[in-house]
Amino acid sequence: MKEESLIEIDGSYGEGGGQILRTSLALSAILRRPFIIHHIRSKRKNPGLQAQHLKAIEAVAQITEAHTEGLRLGSQEVAFYPKKIIPKEYRFEIPTAGSLTL
Repeated sequence: MKEESLIEIDGSYGEGGGQILRTSLALSAILRRPFIIHHIRSKRKNPGLQAQHLKAIEAVAQITEAHTEGLRLGSQEVAFYPKKIIPKEYRFEIPTAGSLTL
């Protein structure tokens, strides 16, 4: 992908929670368009990535052979560069009570 096709997303938009991140991941994987999201969960009591968000990004990254940047607990900025969806059976476990899909 060319750098100019990178989509910039403001993660504080709307309710400012994790849904904008999950939606961005799904669309990025399907359309093979990279994105960078800023201000992830900035309106939350504990802003930034939580364990369930990290696991969701890691899962979609594995499925799409994506390159990622900024993946760590508490990060408020993540870049995601998907390649293509690799069809096969996957299993992902999350050690917290958080939801991946909501």
